[in-house]
Amino acid sequence: MTLTEDRSAATGTSAARHAMIVSQLRTSGVNEPWVLEAMAAVPREDYIPAALHDAAYIDRSIPLANGRFLAAPLVHGKMLAEAAPAKTDKVLLVGDGEGYLATLLRPLAGSLDAVDPSAAAGMTGEGGYSLIIVDGAIEELPEALGAQLAEGGRIVTGLVVRGISRLATGCKTAGAVSLLPLAELGIPALPEFAAPKRWSF
Repeated sequence: MTLTEDRSAATGTSAARHAMIVSQLRTSGVNEPWVLEAMAAVPREDYIPAALHDAAYIDRSIPLANGRFLAAPLVHGKMLAEAAPAKTDKVLLVGDGEGYLATLLRPLAGSLDAVDPSAAAGMTGEGGYSLIIVDGAIEELPEALGAQLAEGGRIVTGLVVRGISRLATGCKTAGAVSLLPLAELGIPALPEFAAPKRWSF
């Protein structure tokens, strides 16, 4: 690739990232400067297969390897805004520790640990996390994951309610974690967090 082509490609992705900020995030109520700055600085195309680079900034999820998805920009923007991570936070990300959301979170949090969704339900002990973020939608929160949240800690996740995924937030009070569904969003579901099938008559 020539230098001219390199500059053209960079300009194209920068313009697409700017359009994401203006036409997807701002128009949907994500206006926190620190969220917009974080998402303007991280190239989404670095976290998807090369063949899909042209789709890096579309307003829908993008398939990755092993049945995973990169959620739409609005999902991650809303998650960050609701989570409001601070340098005082010990954060647990349920998702790819080297992925897009982890890269957005790392400079904002005091510390960041990550666990793959396939291992989250088997976590042991109490992690003492002040914030847990699940990069995907769940049907049910495993007790083992809830146990990782410190008393008074908060959680941001996608939540599947009657087949519809919504952004949800919650906190841990008196040892129990309760989730409050918020806006309806197209958040990719995590099969590891599907609710057990129950008989109905």
